[in-house]
Amino acid sequence: MDAAAQESFRDFVANRSSALLKTAVLLSGGDRHAAEDLLQNALIKAAGRWHRIDEPEAYVRQILYRQQVSRWRLKWRRRELTVAEPPEGARGGGDASSDTELRVVMRGALARLTARQRTVLVLRYFEDLPEADVARLLGCTVGTVRSTAHRSLARLRQFAPELAALGPADAEQQPVSRDFSPLEVRP
Repeated sequence: MDAAAQESFRDFVANRSSALLKTAVLLSGGDRHAAEDLLQNALIKAAGRWHRIDEPEAYVRQILYRQQVSRWRLKWRRRELTVAEPPEGARGGGDASSDTELRVVMRGALARLTARQRTVLVLRYFEDLPEADVARLLGCTVGTVRSTAHRSLARLRQFAPELAALGPADAEQQPVSRDFSPLEVRP
C-alpha cells in the first residue's frame, strides 16, 4: 500500500470506526469484544484491497455482515452471554432513565435472539436496507428475510413486553438513537 492509500485508510478508520463498531456490536448481540474482533477482521480484509475499493464504508459493512453470517453458520456451540436484568417497573415520561431502561431492555432482548435473527433485524431496521438487499447479503430469498424478520420481531415482543407496550405512537415520541433505535412495534 502506497503512502496516499495508507493515509486514506487511516482517515477512514479514524472517521468511520465508531459507526461501524455500533453496527458490529448489534450484530454480535451486544458483546463488545466480539464486535471489536469482527470490525478489526473486516478492516484487515479491507486494507489489503484498499486501492481497489470504490465505496469503502459499504465494502467494510458488507464484510461485517458476511463475517457474521459465517460465524452463525459454524457448528460451534453458542456461548452464554451474561447480562444484568433490567429493573422492573413501568416506563416513565421522557426522562433519561427511561431511555436508558429502553436501551438495556432492547440490548437484553437482542442478545437472546439467534445470530441469524439479530443479523436480519440489524440489516432491515438499523441499517434500513430493503429486503432484497438483505437477502442478497445473507445469500437467501426475500421470503426468508421476511419470515425471519417477522419471527424475530415476535420474539423481541415476547422477551421484552415493555417494547410492545410502547405502541407505534409512543415509539415515534421516543428519541431515536443509532445505538438502539426502537424497532417498529405493531400491536
